[in-house]
Amino acid sequence: MKGKKSIPKKTRKYQRKKTRRISVKYRWYVLFAILCILTAACFHYREGIRYYVKTAYNKIFAPEIAEDNKVTLQDIRNIEVFKRHDKMLFGFDVSHYQKEIQWHTIDSIYKDFPLDFVFIRATMGADGYDKTFSYNWKKAKSRLLIRGAYHYYRPDENSVLQAQNFINNVHLEPGDFIPVLDIEELPKEQSVANLKVGLKKWLSIVEEHYKAKPIIYSGEHFYNKYLKEDFSDYPVWIANYNFFVENIKEEWHFWQFSDKGSLSGIETKIDLNIFQGSRYDIKKYVLQ
Repeated sequence: MKGKKSIPKKTRKYQRKKTRRISVKYRWYVLFAILCILTAACFHYREGIRYYVKTAYNKIFAPEIAEDNKVTLQDIRNIEVFKRHDKMLFGFDVSHYQKEIQWHTIDSIYKDFPLDFVFIRATMGADGYDKTFSYNWKKAKSRLLIRGAYHYYRPDENSVLQAQNFINNVHLEPGDFIPVLDIEELPKEQSVANLKVGLKKWLSIVEEHYKAKPIIYSGEHFYNKYLKEDFSDYPVWIANYNFFVENIKEEWHFWQFSDKGSLSGIETKIDLNIFQGSRYDIKKYVLQ
């Protein structure tokens, strides 16, 4: 092309070699960075990885001693969360979705973490009743677990009838958790303001009956956006499964940190929970 300055072949060859050297150099930097990240991750989740590898080995080479064949990669994170909160109490929650539970096997989770409590779904809405509640309620007591009953609130159904449904079906004894209200959804047929009025009615009726202020369960986002301003004086049980949230927050009394726990005796995945405190502290949340 007229006016274009040509580059000598020797110069072009040198430039290509230099570009390749730079490219190779940066590839090594990237590989080194990836190796550092993987090493850090393996160290951070070392307890979970060790349990996962051991279980996988037993499953393949020693199936006769493998106690739990349902371990997944999610369990690695669950184990690490338990490890970071080893001064606190651990529990789980169940409903009919867990099918028939082999309660006689329930003792600890991942072999290293004793279970202290369980929340069991009792009622739903104005007339719903969990078909496994009575069975699970009795069996949980036989395992010496602190047991709690919760009501799943349906936002478009009458709050007074919902409170009565819970009261009619749940007989709490000294040593059981105070009642729990599970609210996770916005109404479709009324305003948020009316939802709050209904929630206050449910809480007031139930508190009057059991002589104890109920616990409110909800997802972190839902609680912060719709409930915190009006219900901050109630104990809270917050669900947050974010992989990068590794510690219970100061304002949470209970933290449901995973919905993918594995527990021998239950064939489905379960929700895992941490109570922020000791056995002495938890007495504030049980009936006397």
